[in-house]
Amino acid sequence: MTNSKWLIGYGVFLFLCGLAGYLSNPAAAKTALISGSASGGLSVVWGMLLGKGFGWAKWAALVTTLMLCVVFSIRSTVSWQKVIADEPKAFAASLITLMLLGSLATVVRLVVRK
Repeated sequence: MTNSKWLIGYGVFLFLCGLAGYLSNPAAAKTALISGSASGGLSVVWGMLLGKGFGWAKWAALVTTLMLCVVFSIRSTVSWQKVIADEPKAFAASLITLMLLGSLATVVRLVVRK
């Protein structure tokens, strides 16, 4: 699998995670859909540009994904702290942690593979 296809798949993954977050609580999780769509859409764009031969798109994707790792790390930590405090946030915490793991895998993929 090429990095281009990986990035497109990663973008779809982020969108689906955002959709799942929204569907789990439509009244309070509109930002999940927005952030999943925006970050996923950007990843798809990077993947398409990389597939068309724009090498700089790999570095743009790497920077973007590293920033997402920071955001997902902070958001998952806050969510898990709420779970520990007996707030019903286990689904959100798990989903954000999954997004963090997908992002870390994408960073590794982009750094290791040409």
